[in-house]
Amino acid sequence: MEKEKVYYILAIGVLAVHLLWISWVIFGAVFTRGRAKLAWFHVLSLVYSIVIEIAPWPCPLTLLEQWAQGQAGIAPYHGDFLTHYLEAVIYPDVPYLVLVSVAVAVCAMNLAVYLRRWRGSSAKQSPR
Repeated sequence: MEKEKVYYILAIGVLAVHLLWISWVIFGAVFTRGRAKLAWFHVLSLVYSIVIEIAPWPCPLTLLEQWAQGQAGIAPYHGDFLTHYLEAVIYPDVPYLVLVSVAVAVCAMNLAVYLRRWRGSSAKQSPR
């Protein structure tokens, strides 16, 4: 197999992992009820996702995908994952700040689910 094809497959693989990560961040709370360790991993995933969206740091998956595209002979896209894939397909002509705000809001809503669960379990455990 030629080198470019290997890097192309790597770029597609990283894209798939990126989409799985986004799905995990959005829907992870559905799968964590009654699974404390998995819930904590999801909470950390949410916090990380908020930080990576609002901080000036690029996502490591985006950097890896862009690098693999370049190695495959494909002109890598510039900017972040959300802008490149989601804005072009789902949200044409939506400002970047709106995309980031929606992403952070989705993470915050998930965190609110955990806060509600935590408060509910704390209330059940406290003696009356």
